[in-house]
Amino acid sequence: MNKMLEIRWHGRGGQGAKTASLLLADVAFTGGMYVQGFPEYGPERMGAPITAYNRISKNPIRVHSNIYEPEFVVVVDETLLEAVDVTKGLKKEGGIIINTSKTPEEIKPLLKNYEGRIFTCDARKISEETLGKNFPNTPMLGAVVKITKVIPEEDFLTSIEDSFKHKFAHKPEVLKGNMEAVKRSMNEVKSNEN
Repeated sequence: MNKMLEIRWHGRGGQGAKTASLLLADVAFTGGMYVQGFPEYGPERMGAPITAYNRISKNPIRVHSNIYEPEFVVVVDETLLEAVDVTKGLKKEGGIIINTSKTPEEIKPLLKNYEGRIFTCDARKISEETLGKNFPNTPMLGAVVKITKVIPEEDFLTSIEDSFKHKFAHKPEVLKGNMEAVKRSMNEVKSNEN
């Protein structure tokens, strides 16, 4: 990665988009990168649309604003495709990563003529099978790292396991499920390029 990578996350309050953006910033920082991870709230209530952002670079980051032209957009809740213009400003050479059971080809008509790369990951299914509940942020984090290649996969897995051990120090029983969710999403993410 020779330039700054900008990522915009779309989710709903309570789905963990903000947490995922902060975890991505944390593991990139651990890997020696300069990072920013921050949310933007609208009406602060459970289920309301929220946006979070990441900037990751090998060089110091001097920009301190929202991200208007991201390389990648992550959609944690596919119902937002009807409510929010998730492709606004999205660079064609980047891509969009959507939590859905649909294929990239099935999702394409919902993306307002977006011509870039489309990736899908059934984060709901993965999280329900590995964690017993719908926590889509953990699988989506794995999909983001797989697609963006912002961090080497093995480094990411080591760093995220350390982060999870710290985050879940009082609930160590959830560590295994979270790691499985991350690994599965990295293997199961689909692309319209295949």
